[in-house]
Amino acid sequence: MAIRGRYIVGVDNGSQSTKVVIYDLEGNAVAEGRQVLRTADRPRPGVVEHPDDDLWDSIIGASRQALANFLGDPREIIGVGLCTIRCCKAFLQADGSLAQPVMSWMDTRAYQPYMPENPAVAFATTSSGYITHRFTGEFKDTAANSILLQWPIDTDTWQWSSDPALLQAFNVRREQLFELLLPGTVAGHVTAAAAAATGIPAGLPVVVTANDKAVEALGSGSLDDRTALVSLGTYIASMVHGERNRQDARQFWTNFGCVPHRYLYESHGIRRGMWTLTWFMDLLGPEFAAAAAARGITREHVLEQEALFVPAGSDGLMSVLDWLAPTDTPFRKGVMLGFDARHTRAHGYRSILEAIALTMKDRVDAMADELGTHLREIVISGGGSSSPLFMQIFADVFGIPASRASGPSGASLGSAICAAVATGVYPDFATAVARMEKPRESFAPDAGNTEVYRRMNAAVYRDIRHATDQVLERSWPLFH
Repeated sequence: MAIRGRYIVGVDNGSQSTKVVIYDLEGNAVAEGRQVLRTADRPRPGVVEHPDDDLWDSIIGASRQALANFLGDPREIIGVGLCTIRCCKAFLQADGSLAQPVMSWMDTRAYQPYMPENPAVAFATTSSGYITHRFTGEFKDTAANSILLQWPIDTDTWQWSSDPALLQAFNVRREQLFELLLPGTVAGHVTAAAAAATGIPAGLPVVVTANDKAVEALGSGSLDDRTALVSLGTYIASMVHGERNRQDARQFWTNFGCVPHRYLYESHGIRRGMWTLTWFMDLLGPEFAAAAAARGITREHVLEQEALFVPAGSDGLMSVLDWLAPTDTPFRKGVMLGFDARHTRAHGYRSILEAIALTMKDRVDAMADELGTHLREIVISGGGSSSPLFMQIFADVFGIPASRASGPSGASLGSAICAAVATGVYPDFATAVARMEKPRESFAPDAGNTEVYRRMNAAVYRDIRHATDQVLERSWPLFH
């Protein structure tokens, strides 16, 4: 029997938008709000910042929309689960206000021992630490949103390292770091100021979660070690659950999970992955957007319907997804090659979808081979999973079933699950996931298309960068 009359707020503060969803305790979404983030500021090469106080402002906007759409009694909301973008850095003054704009995960300084030359800086923290403070006034953060590449974290204990040399290497003092909490812990309560800004009732417990990919994995259901989650976002990654803190891996890295003292093994990914689709649609111009709007549909829907008639392999049009180059190969750029007179905007759209699936296929396979596992299913999460065409392409490229949640899931649901555990609604994560996750919809691979992609990958795509790198490396000094 469904539990009635009590609700949880799940906050998903992503790279392109913030989504706030109100769930009942069975994991059913009853109200939602979404606020698009502003375009990042790029004042000079390597610097990428969220303008003004945009992360918090987007949460305010999305929260107010969700509460406006909520038909229940706000007094029956029992808690807030909070998930934010990983790999961002925030530098705060003593009162918790921003000393400078929050660094995006695309900012090169976020991976360096950078500390602002500003005597007013009292704290250095993650995006989740900053937003937790905005909600609660506490200087606390989840341990599971700090990665060793950026912070002096002990990945075995999930606490700050006691090694003075490591603190010095990161150019940070211990007193500048927030108190660390395990996922599913109450960090504090919604302050009167935060309630006035967001519309979320004052006094509600605010629960920390983990990094956004781990929270998304939790919200996508119980995954075993033979099921990989592919998370479609601005950064696209794939993950499988793990028990050990593997630090010796070459084809993946070990990330904190959303369940305390469990880990996620994460493959190499795609930078600006889903962003590339937005870029492509923007190139089609305002007339295309206006024509779609006049029909009462989205740009994606127009291209999706057209691309259904494009065969697997896009008639030889191939995309290489380096619209944001890796730091160790800065000469790389996005490439689309193989154009001929057959190709239309639908081919371009499908080619990007295929490139995402083919790239992740190789990276997931490399991770699975090193782990010695054979995958039997992939689960796709993120906004792109709403596309039946994209889901079918994933199933065809991987040659195994591709599944997606049948209702709102991902990081917002993962946040709500953490809050359900922290507030005592469910005794543990396993019970909360079992009660709140939704059945998945599965897409079976088409054998003919799978063979096309297998041959395409083996003959060309797997090694395509070996060819494009040679041209791009020579042209980079001219145009970078």
